[in-house]
Amino acid sequence: MFNLCAHSVTRATLIGHLLNIIKPEAEGLNGWDCMTTYRLHGCQWNIVYAQPQSANGLPPLVTRRLLEVLTYLASNHPSVAGLLVYFDPSTSSNCMILKHGKETSQEGLQSDMMQTSSEGYTPILLFLKLLNKPLFLRSRVYLEQVMCLLEVVVSNAASKVDYPPHSGQMVSTSVDENGAPIETHGEPSTMEQVPIQENSQNKDVVVPASGPQQSINVHDILTQLPDSELHNLCNILALEGLPDKVYTLAAEVVKKMASVAVSHRKFFSMELASAAQSLSSSAVEELVTLKNTQMLGLNSCSMAGAAILRVLQVLSTLTSDMSGNSQDQDVGQEEQSILWDLNISLEPLWQELSDCISTTEAKLVHNSSFNPQVPLMDAIEVGASSSTSPPLPPGTQRLLPFIESFFVLCEKLQTSQAVVPSDSNVTATEVKELAGSSSSPSLKTGGICNITFVRVAEKHRRLLNVFIRQNPSLLEKSLSMMLKVPRLIDFDNKRAYFRSRIRQQHDQHLSAPLRISVRRAYVLEDSYNQLRLRRSQDLKGRLTVQFQGEEGIDAGGLTREWYQLLSRVIFDKGALLFTTVGNNATFQPNPNSVYQTEHLSYFKFVGRVVAKALFDGQLLDVHFTRSFYKHILGVKVTYHDIEAVDPDYYKNLKWMLENDVSDIPDLTFSMDPDEEKHILYEKNEVTDYELKPGGRNIRVTEETKHEYVDLVAEHILTTAIRPQINAFLEGFTELVPRELISLFHDKELELLISGLPEIDFDDLKANAEYIGYSPASLVILWFWEVVNGFSKEDMARFLQFVTGTSKVPLEGFKALQGISGPQRFQIHKAYGAPERLPSAHTCFNQLDLPEYSSKEQLEERLLLAIHEASEGFGFG
Repeated sequence: MFNLCAHSVTRATLIGHLLNIIKPEAEGLNGWDCMTTYRLHGCQWNIVYAQPQSANGLPPLVTRRLLEVLTYLASNHPSVAGLLVYFDPSTSSNCMILKHGKETSQEGLQSDMMQTSSEGYTPILLFLKLLNKPLFLRSRVYLEQVMCLLEVVVSNAASKVDYPPHSGQMVSTSVDENGAPIETHGEPSTMEQVPIQENSQNKDVVVPASGPQQSINVHDILTQLPDSELHNLCNILALEGLPDKVYTLAAEVVKKMASVAVSHRKFFSMELASAAQSLSSSAVEELVTLKNTQMLGLNSCSMAGAAILRVLQVLSTLTSDMSGNSQDQDVGQEEQSILWDLNISLEPLWQELSDCISTTEAKLVHNSSFNPQVPLMDAIEVGASSSTSPPLPPGTQRLLPFIESFFVLCEKLQTSQAVVPSDSNVTATEVKELAGSSSSPSLKTGGICNITFVRVAEKHRRLLNVFIRQNPSLLEKSLSMMLKVPRLIDFDNKRAYFRSRIRQQHDQHLSAPLRISVRRAYVLEDSYNQLRLRRSQDLKGRLTVQFQGEEGIDAGGLTREWYQLLSRVIFDKGALLFTTVGNNATFQPNPNSVYQTEHLSYFKFVGRVVAKALFDGQLLDVHFTRSFYKHILGVKVTYHDIEAVDPDYYKNLKWMLENDVSDIPDLTFSMDPDEEKHILYEKNEVTDYELKPGGRNIRVTEETKHEYVDLVAEHILTTAIRPQINAFLEGFTELVPRELISLFHDKELELLISGLPEIDFDDLKANAEYIGYSPASLVILWFWEVVNGFSKEDMARFLQFVTGTSKVPLEGFKALQGISGPQRFQIHKAYGAPERLPSAHTCFNQLDLPEYSSKEQLEERLLLAIHEASEGFGFG
């Protein structure tokens, strides 16, 4: 048959015969309306086959074979696909009148076609009607076959109208005398255009014949398809228990049809929204059953959640972006209105889902060694669980489709709104603006759905992270909205997502191996000279290192050693690139690096090395200051970050914010030479610096002191080393995109670059000092019991909270450094309200611990502090 279709003379006749066989089945004609009864073609005589639905109907096997043949022909021959959009019976009879100068009798053809309408019709409509026939609703095989055919035909037709014609032109498909569709471009003509008729539920799409070369507008044909038949497509998506391939094909057909006409898109949106509402009642019943039966009350046939998810996913693909012309904005507003109405109608479902999740989380906590969920605040968050999760209670997976449905709808409703930001990194000026407001920044930004999403995600983040941990691909699919509020994602899940994206980037751009040969004594110079001129794409290749004069073969060990040696030299004070600050354990760019030849080129090289380590999954034995991590992340620094650099200066700024500065007459928006010399680490030939134009003559008042503090912080932490920061970031972002690394916050970025430390609990305890407590105090005994039960990640967070870094001294905690030299870990008794949180002073390795009334209260307060601690949080 495929060979016959390759010939224009026989193509239309063959397709006409096939369509004539299936047409009565689709239209449900009575016996006297049908053509001659068709028997089982090509079947074995001694086998009994299924009977047709009616006396004159087609046997199911014949129907299936017809659909298979049409699908094959349409898939492999575009002209056949075109005939299945619009078919003119007259072409199949006229095409055989004259060939090779010989006249052929039409009597046989007229006999075969005598009951065939002389008017053209749309076979695609026949296929849509089949979706509502009992045979296809009952049989997955037959339904899948007709959906395959529809997908091929609709995709071919939609491709002809994907691109709008230029103004003044019309793109149409003409049918030549052999029945083959040909595309034409020309000026609009009322004679050639097909009039758009009203949608009818009982009539075919009629295109009047106009001679041997009539113009068929595919767009108009698809636009005229009756809503009653298009409804069948939406009904397929709402049905349960069908193969995934059927759902996928139905979704593709719906999206293609919606892309052709705005009217179809609006119709499908309303139909799918209605289907989701209809499914919600059974979904609520499922959730109630799950909750009341401890997640065990449903059988394998209960799939209302999957059905709602499927419908909402297709619905979300139909809604358009409102950032276009006025017509697109009007359409987008209508679609948003449909989604908002749907969200309101689904509110009982979301409430029941939240209750069900709460029940599950309570059972999860009861059956595991996890601590009760600590209250979440709007501060930055590290992550509340380890990389291994306890097994979920039986039946919990039933909740996942409902959760995904909620996320899909929220993401679409939130498209035109700002994402709720974290309350971290608040500057002094912003603190002043928020001081008189009872609302947090999170409640003052974003829309209603935005707030609802964040509130629900915060409330149930434990279970959400467990699901993500079990199936990391959820973050790239239905739960992707979590990426817009990364503080809700646990660190190990963000790290897994980061690694996955890096692997995808590597797989998409395969690079040749990156080989370098260096001398150990000149590892910095050799590495710099061999890598600085390489293209960023070359740096994504697998790194292989050879140390000159050595015979070692790099199977991974030499590369790790190269990273260690290189980082040790880069951050050595003799290189003049970085300098230690605070407790001498953290690094930031050296303002005096200008004395190093090509220092900015070296900083770009260092940025490449750090990014390459992240790209390769290697760890570096280096710890930056909090402010420099923020520069890498593109996060604004605040005056709180000065504490790690200069605690005394930080205390002065804090005093200014807490007291009246009206009595300080010589305080202006400038920094005197002595201050500049201190900031630039004893650099000679410094002058005063104006924090703003004319700052020497602008006095700092009570109203402007917050602005002054922010400008001082910006100058100390950024302005003095801005060229070095920019050069580092230029090299870093060549390998690691800013939007990907921005998922982390500064503490997580340290763990990502340097890894989780090996912390010796006994060594920490043995080198602790106590002020106000004694080793035998009940609170101290509780404290060490709680810390001893921490996971490896929580121990790293605790060390970050107390010392400002996760780095452990090589000599152990007895060599822990403070602002003035060696300073061991101290626990001070904190006086005041017993329910207050522990606080820390990182420059003195000091923990202020209140005298709690129970071990449980101490554990809850300490966990909250190390998980949620942000700039200024708990510091006093």
